[in-house]
Amino acid sequence: MSDIHDETYDDADGTRAGTQSEERTFAALPPAHGRGFAQSWWGQAWLKALEDTALDLQQLKAGRRLARAGAVGAVSVRPGRITAVVKDRDGTPHRSDVLLQELGPEAWDRFLEMAIERAGHIAALLDRDMPPHLVEDSAAAGVELLPGIGDLEPECDCDAWDHCGHTAALCYQVARLLDEDPFVLLLMRGRGERMLLEELQARSASTAEVREAHEGVQEGGPEGVDAAEAYADGAILPPLPALPPLPAEPGVPPSLDTEAEPAAGLDVAAVEFLAAQAAVEAHRLLADALAPGHERQPIEAALSTAEDAVRLAAALPGNAVETRLATASERGRDGLDLAVRAWRYGGRAALHILEETWTPEDEALARARAALDAAWEEDERPRLRVTHNRWTVVGTDVQLRHGRDGRWWPYRKESGRWAPAGPATQDPATALAVAEGSE
Repeated sequence: MSDIHDETYDDADGTRAGTQSEERTFAALPPAHGRGFAQSWWGQAWLKALEDTALDLQQLKAGRRLARAGAVGAVSVRPGRITAVVKDRDGTPHRSDVLLQELGPEAWDRFLEMAIERAGHIAALLDRDMPPHLVEDSAAAGVELLPGIGDLEPECDCDAWDHCGHTAALCYQVARLLDEDPFVLLLMRGRGERMLLEELQARSASTAEVREAHEGVQEGGPEGVDAAEAYADGAILPPLPALPPLPAEPGVPPSLDTEAEPAAGLDVAAVEFLAAQAAVEAHRLLADALAPGHERQPIEAALSTAEDAVRLAAALPGNAVETRLATASERGRDGLDLAVRAWRYGGRAALHILEETWTPEDEALARARAALDAAWEEDERPRLRVTHNRWTVVGTDVQLRHGRDGRWWPYRKESGRWAPAGPATQDPATALAVAEGSE
């Protein structure tokens, strides 16, 4: 896909005069219709740096269109700079450059020392991978490999002062190159693949010699400790970091505006709704996890498909999605509407009260009767007819349903069927007043 050759550049091209630098030239890529520009997380980080920096979103959209149409020519990558000729929609060519600050010698020394300390980092680089922990360890050593906001500096002969459609198209194309080979980014930061691997090999060999010499000195000393035993000794583990703060609100899912036609049968609105609800649910789970005493709470069973359909329908997804959820939950629209009402009063527990009938055992039944007796004076107590866990007020359209946890749920008959009328309470008289008040 690329050629590597040595050239000398002068200061105008962004590198020191008289030095030998690697350059890689990538042939023009075919149009990218119907696919994203970055699949790898580091490619997406590159695009985030672009999209967070650009002031004109219309120029970003123009750049995406040009890149998708195959308007970006061969891409030249060298330390501190990427270059390509990008053609406008009318065929007018423009030389476009994007600059990225090179890392200095001290930063590269820190990176190399960090890499050789962990064999996994070297293996990842040899496999053309850039796992998050490599980038995190580099940042901890004071070396930022990935660009941040404002790090991608555009230059274009169209004289735009910010990212134009041409430099944006170049960045989107480079994201595709980064997916295939993170050494493209390392070359922009100042080290080509050949130079970097040679330095890693030399330093690794030197480190191995020092280790062997040290082991020779230690020969005959005390034996080491089994790794499993050492890990089991909690005293040697560092303290856990502080818990993260809870964000004020759920995150915003990424935009699905790719300017490409969706695949046949794909409901974009439904996907956007599901992404938003996933963010809401993640925020709720994090809030629960950070609450005091969470570690002592039992782990909840996962929602069934029918239960999850009700949870989603409670978020008002719109008629089209609600119809699909009604089918998935096997309830029909009327049944789903009733289930959604229950869910809003008490989530999964309220849904079980709506759809399940259970018969209290003698002890639970005795406690329920005692609660009913204590709720009213004798002359005010309503006449109740009991069927399983349901107490119906004789001659009325109101009912109390008793939960396994001892709470009481108010119900009222509507159009010939029982419907939830409010949340659960510990006091049956309060629940009955809610049911009667919903008339």
